Amino acid sequence: MAPNYVMRVDLITLMVLICFSLSFGDAMLSIHNHPIDIGYMTALVDRAGIRRARASKPNCNESCGNINIPFPFGMTPDCYLHSQFHVTCNYSFQPPQPFVGDSLIEITNISLAGQLNVLNFISRDCYRNGVRERNNPWIILPSLLSVNYTANKFIAVGCDTYAIVRGHYWSYNPEISDSYVTGCMSMCNSIKDAANGSECSGVGCCQTSIPKGARNVNITLSSYFNYTRVTGSPSNCSYAFVVEEASFSFSKNYLSSLQDKKKLPLVLDWEIGNEACEMAKRNSTAYACKSNNSYCHDNSNGYRCSCVQGYDGNPYLEDGCQDIDECINRKPDYRCAEDAVCNNTNGNYTCTCPPDFSGDGTECNRVNPQRKIRDNLIIGVTIGAAFMVLIVCGCSYTGFQRRKMLMMKKKFFQENGGLVLQQRLTGQEGSNNANTTKIFTVEELERATNHFDKDRVVGQGGYGTVYKGYLKDNRIVAIKKSKLIDRNQIEQFINEVIVLSQINHRNVVKLLGCCLETEVPLLVYEFINNGTLSEQLHDKVKASTLSLDIRLRVAAETAGVLSYLHSAAYPPIIHRDIKSVNILLDKSYTAKVSDFGASRLVPADQTEISTLVQGTLGYLDPEYLQTNQLTEKSDVYSFGVVLVELLTGRKALCFERPEVERSLAQYFISSVEKGHLFDILDDNIVCDERNTGQLKSVAMLAQRCLNVKGDDRPTMKEVAAELEAGSRLKHSWAQTDQNSEEIESLLQGTEPLGFGYEYSEHSIHIDSITSHITVPLPGGR
Repeated sequence: MAPNYVMRVDLITLMVLICFSLSFGDAMLSIHNHPIDIGYMTALVDRAGIRRARASKPNCNESCGNINIPFPFGMTPDCYLHSQFHVTCNYSFQPPQPFVGDSLIEITNISLAGQLNVLNFISRDCYRNGVRERNNPWIILPSLLSVNYTANKFIAVGCDTYAIVRGHYWSYNPEISDSYVTGCMSMCNSIKDAANGSECSGVGCCQTSIPKGARNVNITLSSYFNYTRVTGSPSNCSYAFVVEEASFSFSKNYLSSLQDKKKLPLVLDWEIGNEACEMAKRNSTAYACKSNNSYCHDNSNGYRCSCVQGYDGNPYLEDGCQDIDECINRKPDYRCAEDAVCNNTNGNYTCTCPPDFSGDGTECNRVNPQRKIRDNLIIGVTIGAAFMVLIVCGCSYTGFQRRKMLMMKKKFFQENGGLVLQQRLTGQEGSNNANTTKIFTVEELERATNHFDKDRVVGQGGYGTVYKGYLKDNRIVAIKKSKLIDRNQIEQFINEVIVLSQINHRNVVKLLGCCLETEVPLLVYEFINNGTLSEQLHDKVKASTLSLDIRLRVAAETAGVLSYLHSAAYPPIIHRDIKSVNILLDKSYTAKVSDFGASRLVPADQTEISTLVQGTLGYLDPEYLQTNQLTEKSDVYSFGVVLVELLTGRKALCFERPEVERSLAQYFISSVEKGHLFDILDDNIVCDERNTGQLKSVAMLAQRCLNVKGDDRPTMKEVAAELEAGSRLKHSWAQTDQNSEEIESLLQGTEPLGFGYEYSEHSIHIDSITSHITVPLPGGR
């Protein structure tokens, strides 16, 4: 009898035995005059493929309540690999509930594939009767556990809400181990404005991803106006959490339901070791892949073990990976034909046709002598025809591949907005820039960057990489390549090309062209060789070489660019993302303004544009934040923050500073009002007493730029003129020393900023959270 039929009889016998055993306990049974005991029943279970090898070590509990606890996890020292896999079983729950070590992280499932399902606490921020109530629990994980960055999202729910998540991520590669910070904001007048089932786009709910390999999570949740401008009920609370994305669907009722909810599902990743496989194998004693039929594979945070194909079980136990009997446990890819005989082998199986049948086992046909002769003839003719087809295909293969490549380039060109870009460039009246903006081929840029060699990387951020390239004519260029493929960002790419094609200014990074033939569009710029203003200011060694004259020249050149954009360009252009990171410096410290992806062209009949808020925290105009009305004065405010950076050498936002100093703009205004201006200025420029008058005048200019009301700020044309008029400013600085009382009285009349943020040392870009705040023209990177 074929094994398939034997298996069916054994299963029927097994069912009968189980029924009898339930009635008669462990008594000896006799079926068909064959005495059968429990050992025989166990053999039948093994033969049927029902029994599985233990997932935990011998003499160790395999579960806590309803949750299986496989090795390397365990509840006692002799049952887990080491302390990071310690599981505490709390028997005060019914049923008992496992927790990660001695923490309050509740486990709901452990997978040998490297995932740990847990329940995570919710952060909340409430403001009632003038009293703030906050609960921001931390997630602190052992080095072998991390938050899964694909299955989870960081989500904030509420109105007038901003939430920031920060912590550290780890990798066995020390070059990429670092801290991280990101966040999102949710703005609405009432939770009723939100839509059920929305993707948390920033109205009532916002979301962002967390970095790969995050080991701890610290959430800061707050409100710009203490929820006092939010109507409806409930309105005085907001919530933030890292949650498994598949288990979360936003609803207007979340503000009510989250009041009583304490925990939400979270997916963690675990590694068996924090080194790469190659390093782990060198120490055979500590190497965790113990099974003979297991293999090691690297992950970003370490390594894991898995059973090889055809085996299943626990790869961390000796003999833990057992052969799968594919003839019994038939998977969807089972190949044997219905009439074929399946033969199990170690790690695989074979299919053979029975006698009087022909075929390879995946298909079996009864043999007919006459038909067999005919089939052989057909096979011979088929082989000959196939040989001829192979020759023809071989000759045409090169041409086919060439046509395929051309079709792919054409497809990418269209998907990357090539047709739209051509129309908009050629449709600009009175502009010849469309003829000078070169369309590069992908082969040109590959040669220029040595096929995008990692050694050519000169800059890298969350959304893209900048390569240094050498063109045929020996020009050195910077080639900007996005990391992510997001077709929603194509309009942003087109916008940057359009804006830069209309700008002709010595202090603006020149756009040389673009390439649209690749999956991700590329931009080619002139190469600026001295980094960003931010790098120069916030590096102690580099900052010491930045004299006051250099800083004021950089400020004057940047102000000149903005004045040109606002007053000379037609139509006027609002940059919308002025910050020290977007100001590049060449070897002579000449300023070059860059990154026009968020810029907007202002129609001739308008002075302001209604948009959803977009910009960078720390540089964002508070009036724009409140009204959504973008004006030229929004750039003035951002420039004022840059000017304060030049004076103080401090970052625009930094969590490492005390709370009153986190916002540089606020702290600067407060210090000026209290007469402590020189306490916060950069020591590199304060040490020279001859700079006193200059510093006071420039500080007054920065203070005017940072006015909360846009109407009270000067225009960029006025700012540029004041900074560039060197002789007039020197006279003004001399007067400042003689009229310090007048200056102090002017400073005392300053209106303080009416908003606040909580910051990190890392810049947080509202525009980088593209899934939370969408605008008709997506923002800068």
